[in-house]
Amino acid sequence: FLNGSICCLAEQGIAPYFYLCDDSSFVRNRPKLLLQAVSLAQNLALSPRVIESLLAQVPGALGGRSVYRFERVNRPPVDGKAMSDRQFARMARRDADLECDFSWFRQKPNRIGFSRNLEKGYFSSRTIPYAGIQLAYHLGFNQVFLVGVDLDSSLGRFYEQGSEAVKSRLDGDYEDYILPCFQLMAGRVINPDFRVFNLSAKSRLPAHVVPKLDLDQLDALLAAS
Repeated sequence: FLNGSICCLAEQGIAPYFYLCDDSSFVRNRPKLLLQAVSLAQNLALSPRVIESLLAQVPGALGGRSVYRFERVNRPPVDGKAMSDRQFARMARRDADLECDFSWFRQKPNRIGFSRNLEKGYFSSRTIPYAGIQLAYHLGFNQVFLVGVDLDSSLGRFYEQGSEAVKSRLDGDYEDYILPCFQLMAGRVINPDFRVFNLSAKSRLPAHVVPKLDLDQLDALLAAS
């Protein structure tokens, strides 16, 4: 589960296997939700900036918790500094775990990709569900079901109301980063052994990129698995 979606499980008393957050602004704007996730989730996948921001507010927040520190692909684990475009392109083109439209000279193609191994980092796609798909692949799952991935900023976030709502950047990132990453995944990662489905009927993601299922189709698919 990702970001504010944790409140859905909290209401039902369900502990998610993994909770992901890579947005340090979420820590600043919604600290109570993140602390709720920390207490409820079996495992946490948090970016270094999220960990730093959380511990600055609540120093003992992660004590005794199972925390996986995950970083973007162009930041090696040794010092965390971003690689140059040439360094990253040279590394990515030789690595079978990374699918990427790499470029020697331009930054943007190096941001469009998919990581099969999160020990080597993840591609952010500017939306956390995409990191969740990469985590599912890394953990060995063969089917992923996206819930609530509408990618429509006009609908708002279900856990925010009125003046408390934080402005979304989805519209600005969708065409340049989000959709291209999902298209790359559909063309170069999806296969009979790893499939991704979208349970949001109103999602901006085209069905030919991520197939959409209604609940009856989901039941039938799970029954046949």
